[in-house]
Amino acid sequence: MSNPAMREAYGKALADYGAVNPAVVALDADTSSSTLSSYFASRFPTRFFNVGIAEPCMVDMSAGLALGGMLPFVNAFAALVALRALEQIRTCICYNRANVKIAASYAGVSDFKDGPTHHAITDIAIMRSLPEMTVIVPADAGEAAAFVKLIAEYDGPVYLRLNRSATQAVSQPDDNLQIGRGIVRRPGSDVTIIACGSMAGRSLQAADILAGRGVDACVLDMHTVKPLDNELILKMAGETGGVVTAEEHTVIGGLGSAVAELLAQEMPVPQACVGIKDTFACTGPDPETIMDAYGLGVRDIADAALKVMEKKIK
Repeated sequence: MSNPAMREAYGKALADYGAVNPAVVALDADTSSSTLSSYFASRFPTRFFNVGIAEPCMVDMSAGLALGGMLPFVNAFAALVALRALEQIRTCICYNRANVKIAASYAGVSDFKDGPTHHAITDIAIMRSLPEMTVIVPADAGEAAAFVKLIAEYDGPVYLRLNRSATQAVSQPDDNLQIGRGIVRRPGSDVTIIACGSMAGRSLQAADILAGRGVDACVLDMHTVKPLDNELILKMAGETGGVVTAEEHTVIGGLGSAVAELLAQEMPVPQACVGIKDTFACTGPDPETIMDAYGLGVRDIADAALKVMEKKIK
């Protein structure tokens, strides 16, 4: 059976959780057939609000619903909600610590056909800079579905970053998924690869390549970018002496920056950041082609790890 799309797993999980918790309401900016909040809408039409193409208004409404005791899930394209509705997210949600969950779909370059206006490559940087905001970047469909219940039962604003399509499956049924706690997907002693989102699967592939070169790479699935799992990162950085971060995002301000800030203060070790290098990505035939063209390939991760190893030796 093929790995389901992350947005599909999320949409079904939201509808299922809505049956358990009657306080859940869903809002969408006229994109429910894309974000797949349509699953929720079809089951609970009186608890679903199509606001139209008006992301700022949708966020304002969600804040009011939350402050009125409901549990709103906001659904929209990541590139649009993180930019068009940023002021409302900051002021109405974060400043009030309103209990709103933002499901930001089509993240990274997964909306390949709509080009750079719809690529979300700066949203992690934006959202993690906001006080009170928690930032979750699931690695695959399994994590996306599991996080619905976790973030619903977490008190406070959450930004849940979802890809449009399927990513390589990395999660396991017995995962002890917790907000703020990374997962060791592969143990290793020579270098630590810290990945989020679609890059977790690619990092595991890179670790296989590195194994063929005699390098034993540890791979961390850092699904929570904020709050970061400082304890796990520092533990593995200390054991391996070198770190690579990998994210479907610009190298500025995202996971790589968060890890660098931590290591610079607590445990300076050689680090390399794999991500989009301060540029806009062009439209492509599929997300994988774009990722490979802009430095997010499996080989790019492996090469970055080898360069970190060279710095360790020196």
